[in-house]
Formats: sequence, structure tokens, C-alpha cells
Amino acid sequence: MPLVPAEGPLRGRRWRVACWGRPARCVVAAAMALLACVAHGQSPASPSVGPAEIIARSKPSVVLVGTFNPLANPRFSFRGTGFAVADGTRIATNAHVLPEPGSEQESQVVVQVKQPSGAWETRKVQDVTFDRSQDLAILDIGAPALRPLPLKAELPQEGIEVLFIGFPIGGALGFSHVSHRGMISAITPVALPAPSSNSLNARNLSQLRAGSFNILQLDGTAYPGNSGGPVLDARTGEVLGVINMVLIKNTKESVLAQPSGISYAIPIENVARILQR
Repeated sequence: MPLVPAEGPLRGRRWRVACWGRPARCVVAAAMALLACVAHGQSPASPSVGPAEIIARSKPSVVLVGTFNPLANPRFSFRGTGFAVADGTRIATNAHVLPEPGSEQESQVVVQVKQPSGAWETRKVQDVTFDRSQDLAILDIGAPALRPLPLKAELPQEGIEVLFIGFPIGGALGFSHVSHRGMISAITPVALPAPSSNSLNARNLSQLRAGSFNILQLDGTAYPGNSGGPVLDARTGEVLGVINMVLIKNTKESVLAQPSGISYAIPIENVARILQR
């Protein structure tokens, strides 16, 4: 009984059995096909990629975003999460993660990339592109490139299971990638509240002109430090959104002791639009 590969070369392909003749011989051929799959490290009917594999392959692309001041102690000040996009020399994050212009004159905006050794490498940000109306920023870190995360082309559906990776609670327990699991519970338009007349500035005016935009509501708990991190499709690993904010019950200080379990993310299509510009 010949074993015919479904397509392409032997490695990394599923096999189908081409049976001719008696049924008993087909059983033997099927058993041989099963052994061939096992020998090459795959199951005869490979499931979709699991969360553990998605998290493992995505973590090297998720970075710390902050500022570096050689005169400060500590010299690195963590501000949020970011992740590699486009050609791998650009990092997507939230605009609110970055300091306001002129607020930290002695500091340089940087990202820290985790090396295979476990050490963190500091990379200077060479340029920043903002879309403050949707609280997004793209950081240019130059070469060498990181592995970019794949972006979902269209708006996701409600009910999709998601993963998000970041650095909750900052460096309180040391910087380490932390992953959470949730679901897209709603996709709804949101409009930022109008500021009072004595607090109008260029940023607020830009947000008012832009009006409402879609936002992903997640049935999952994000914490301070998760801002700017990727929301991943739990089946494919594609980025669906950027963690932006959480719903708080009382005060900002209560977000740790009394988490609401509701978080929000900016759809990734808005990041793709900035990259196209």
C-alpha cells in the first residue's frame, strides 16, 4: 500500500492513506501512516495551535516601554508594555504610556528586550509616531529587528477567546512576562468625555474632532503595566487589539484589591492604519 503525502515534502505535512485492494491492507496502511506521523513529531490530526505555544512564541516580541535617565536611581523607569509590529523595528503601544513632551527632559524613551539569556537589553527609541485621538503610538527602535507579531486584518467577532501578555504591576516582583486569558465580550463605540473649557488643549480638541470609535471590551482582568500590550487570538496568535484601560469600581488604588474583571483594547486595525501612513 503506498503512503501518499497530502501535499509537499514529508516533514511538517499530514498524511492520507491511498488504499487499493482488501480492507485489511487498508488497516495496515493506516497504522503505517500513524507511525510515520509519530516518527516526525506530529499527530495524525494536528489540532490548531494551543495557547501555550502562542504565548511561548509571542513573548520575545513583547517589550518593556519606559524611560532611561543615567542620573536617576533606578536609571530605567517602567511605564507600560509594547510589542513588535511591521518589519520588527517598530513597537506599538499606548500614547499615554509615554511621557508628555518636556516632562522628563533628562530622560530618553527606551524599550527593553528580553534576551535568550534572560537579561534585558535596552534599546533607544529613535522616533515616535502618535495618534493621540485613539491613544496609540508607534516607536521606531531601528535594527536589529525583533520578530513582529502578525496582525488580524479585520475586526474580530464577539465571543472569540483571547490571550494578552504584558507586565502587570510594573516591576514590583521583577520584570517578567505575564499572560492572561479572556474573551471579547462586546465591540462597542466609545467616545472620550468632553473636557471642561479650562482644560481644553490640542490633544483634547483632536479627540473631540475624531468622535467615537470602536473598542473591544474584554472579559478579562488587566492591571497597571498591561497598557500597550497585545491582545492575541487564542486560536491563531494574531493580534486583535492593544490593551488600553480597565473599568474600576471605586478609585484607581482599588484596581488591585477589587478588580472589575472588565478591560478594554483598541482594535489592531487602527495600528495598521498608522503603519500604512
